[in-house]
Amino acid sequence: MNQQIQIKGIREGLLVTFSDQPWDEVHQALLDHLDEQAEFLRGARLALDVGNHVLKAADLGHLSKEIADRNLTLWAVISTSPATERSAQSFGLATRLFKPRTEPEVSVRQAPVHQEAGSAILVRRTLRSGASLRHPGHIVVIGDINPGAEIVARGDVIIWGRLRGMVHAGAEGDEEAVICALDLSPTQLRIASQIAVTPKRRGKPQPEMARILDGQLVAEPWVPKREKI
Repeated sequence: MNQQIQIKGIREGLLVTFSDQPWDEVHQALLDHLDEQAEFLRGARLALDVGNHVLKAADLGHLSKEIADRNLTLWAVISTSPATERSAQSFGLATRLFKPRTEPEVSVRQAPVHQEAGSAILVRRTLRSGASLRHPGHIVVIGDINPGAEIVARGDVIIWGRLRGMVHAGAEGDEEAVICALDLSPTQLRIASQIAVTPKRRGKPQPEMARILDGQLVAEPWVPKREKI
């Protein structure tokens, strides 16, 4: 398990926390992870908690360019070092994270940085318009997915709530992936390369599961399987 960096989702994007190991090592660990998960992280906003690492303006300028070259945005650097904080401020980067009183931070239980395909994250929160959640494994959300929000997962996506945004499961071609929701009314569903737009609902909402059947993306009632006694 790589303990050099830890990544979790927050309301403003992703928070990367660095260990106290030498900067060259944790810096490279970050770049390696961004390259490995490029498809899932594309467009994400990063906040870096570099701890007591002392970074000069040139260091942050170089790092910001490396992140931008990977289609990501560096917007904040948090540090216990006054010198690093001054360097971040000189680049116009935020140096504090604020939690709004009216809306809690995204609660994410993140697997280790180098994750297996079967790993999962749990998000206890409604995703509002403009929110984007990407993960190289399974995603479980306890809350609603509003129109304008999106989820992209390599594995399955389970929504314990109303799904009205866009969800892409099996994003790297896994046609066995499924999408489940208590109310399946998305703007768009994707599983592997199959795409579907849900028609207007008729009748009351019910739990449904979307999957690929005979080459077509279909939705069917989501009911638990009961074992025969």
